[in-house]
Amino acid sequence: MSNSVIVGAQWGDEGKGKVIDIFAAKADYIVRYQGGNNAGHTVVIGKDSFILHLIPSGILHKNKICVIGNGVVIDPRALLEEIAMLEERGIKVDSRLFISEEAHVILPYHKLLDELKEQKKKKIGTTKKGIGPCYSDKVARSGIRVIDLLEEDTLKDKLRSNLEEKNSVLAKIYGAEGFNLASMYKEYLDYGKKISKYVCNTKRLLNDAIKNKKRILFEGAQGTLLDVDYGTYPFVTSSNSTAGGASIGTGVGPNKINKVIGVVKAYTTRVGEGPFPTEFNDSLMEKIRQKGKEFGATTGRPRRCGWFDGVVVNHAVMVNGLDELVVTKLDVLDELDTLKICTGYKFGGKIYNDFPASIKTLTQCRPMYEELPGWRKDTTGITSYAKLPTNAKRYLKRIQELVKTKIVLISVGSERNQTFSKGD
Repeated sequence: MSNSVIVGAQWGDEGKGKVIDIFAAKADYIVRYQGGNNAGHTVVIGKDSFILHLIPSGILHKNKICVIGNGVVIDPRALLEEIAMLEERGIKVDSRLFISEEAHVILPYHKLLDELKEQKKKKIGTTKKGIGPCYSDKVARSGIRVIDLLEEDTLKDKLRSNLEEKNSVLAKIYGAEGFNLASMYKEYLDYGKKISKYVCNTKRLLNDAIKNKKRILFEGAQGTLLDVDYGTYPFVTSSNSTAGGASIGTGVGPNKINKVIGVVKAYTTRVGEGPFPTEFNDSLMEKIRQKGKEFGATTGRPRRCGWFDGVVVNHAVMVNGLDELVVTKLDVLDELDTLKICTGYKFGGKIYNDFPASIKTLTQCRPMYEELPGWRKDTTGITSYAKLPTNAKRYLKRIQELVKTKIVLISVGSERNQTFSKGD
């Protein structure tokens, strides 16, 4: 038995979609355990590019079972659009996709409140998909779950109760128009009918699969530094994107998970607001952004780019219990004469080797860098670690030493075949 979790070890956008797609080839079940359609996992297969927001990347492999766990918040319209897109492109979804009956549902008022709150208060950088408000309702015990969409009376009662509150908040706090119960009830009852064939007790499905020696791959969205507990709070997502979320978001006990694999870029990026100690200057930012195609798969927003941050990744190694690392986008650094790696932060006369909780410290600190020579060679056509330029190997070796975690896989391009193992 070998059940693994794949997590982002920076601020998201590390290339998890491609990595999950590669590891999915040896898995039987691929499971998404948190987040919503604010995630965007991109997989390139030959000339075809797939961007998936809710359905696990493993759906692109024939005969794999894909599961959306109870920890995910689901926008039914977005889900149905994604299913239709896959079916139109020849990817069979029926009988291969299963959705937890306990997953919470994103409603139109969640999306509107998300947008209005972002406008009214200090910006967090939300995708305005309704993710945060939906998780808020879940914790407040007023959420609507997938199972509720399948029960007419339950759905109507819950919608009526929620709309009384939400419409009042929209009018009194934001001066915005509320929602109509009858039309929303009809729309979401229809969604329930359309997705009912995918809905089941996924806890039982997954635990039975493990008993039958099936291999499970747990797919995280976002990244460690966006985790609601371990990230740069409040500039975070609204769920646990770290490895611990895999148990909570699926109902599979932690003792059933055998390995945790972290994905990092050879540099660092983040989207939206919040501190970013190793952020590039404007000219280098634009160069790396264009070469690395650093624009959000979900929003299209330009990503902020910076040097590899060893403090961030060491933090991710600790809170996830990372066993192995995958390094992506090494090729984006091909043209640089000199590279920097952050090994610590200086602030207020102190040196920080552990990632600080204080946003003030993270915003005002000065990163401590080691400089390494670049390799100035195109790596996109390289197919083995042995053929990498010497300075590229030195760069990877130094990262491995700093974060004390073995690098097992390296990516030098967006396609499946532009990936190779590091070896020992």
